[in-house]
Formats: sequence, C-alpha cells, structure tokens
Amino acid sequence: MRITLIHALKHSIVPIEASFARLWPQARLMNLLDDSLSADLAQDGKLTARMTERFLTMGRYAASTGADGILFTCSAFGPCIEAVAREHAPMPVLKPNEAMIEQAVAKGKKIGLLSTFPPTLVSTPPEFPSSVQLVPKLAEDALAALDRGDRAEHDHLVVEASKDLRDCDLIALAQYSMAPAAERVAEVTGKPVLTTPDSAVMKLKALLGVTG
Repeated sequence: MRITLIHALKHSIVPIEASFARLWPQARLMNLLDDSLSADLAQDGKLTARMTERFLTMGRYAASTGADGILFTCSAFGPCIEAVAREHAPMPVLKPNEAMIEQAVAKGKKIGLLSTFPPTLVSTPPEFPSSVQLVPKLAEDALAALDRGDRAEHDHLVVEASKDLRDCDLIALAQYSMAPAAERVAEVTGKPVLTTPDSAVMKLKALLGVTG
C-alpha cells in the first residue's frame, strides 16, 4: 500500500513516520511538505478559496502517483481536506485528527484538547460531537520553541500546559509534533493520552483492509 502524507509543518514528519514504523511498517510512504501553509493561514486569519485550491492541487498530485490513501497531518485545515476527500472518494483521505476524535469520544465525556497552534483550537472543536465536553488548552510558545529546534523546551511547555487538564477523562494531543511528549503528559496528569499519529495509522489500516 502506498500512503501519501501531506504536511504543513516539518515537525510532523518524524512522529507520523515513527507511528507507521511501529504500527504498519509495510506501508510505502511518500511525504509532501508545504511549510508555508501554516504561516499563510496565520497571516490571513481564515481559510480561503485559494487555500482550498492549494490542497486540491496537492491531493491531485498524490493521486497521480498511485496513492492508495492520503493522510493530512496539518490540523487547522479541516474544510480544505474535506474538499480533497470529496474529490477522490472512495480513496481514504483522512483529516489529521478524525481518527483520534473517534477514539476520544468512545473513551470519555470530558476531553482535554491540547494544542500548540492557535488556529487548531478554532477548527477542531466543531469536529467533536455535542455529546462531549471539550476543554481546549493552548501550550503557549511551545511551537515557537520547536521552530527554534528546542524540542526539550517544547515538550516542557506541553507538559506544563497539560496540568490544567487533569480533571478531564482523557487528553488528546492535537498536533502530530506533540506526540513525543505523550508519555510525559500521561505521567504528569495521570490521564490517558491520545496522539493523532497512532490513531490515524490504525484507522487507515482498517479502511484499507490491512490486518496485522
């Protein structure tokens, strides 16, 4: 199976490749990166028709290479990704958080959503059903630390922010780049922690009928 991974942040590549290596090592991966997407969204302040067209272009290129499935790892672009999914159905085209959201809703009623990218806390909450109580939390300055190459400071800020979510049933880490901090978040909060990469890999395998 050939899976195309499409990223808006270079920090997402290592965590998702690690999840594939652990959970689905047989998959053939192709990475597409446009690290201007997040900066452009932050500058524009909203998703635009032009942004959607950029996503459609990437989806068409991925399909042209023979992809069996597409996984976007950029969490603030839900409507753009939905447009790609509609164009390429029935090929599996996953938003980065959809598998994690499904798992979170099945496991708890009060869910802490921890993010390092402010637009994610605007785009992702509407994807949760109204039957759960969502507690959004931004780990301020963590993404800036990661952009400087300071993984240790990033993880420290994520862990510190997670302490405010200790009264939740579980904690969902919204960015792929946050996955390496999951174990420490679990230790500090005493709560189950879901990461987007692991959830996404498992859902892709199920959709494509891959066992084992």
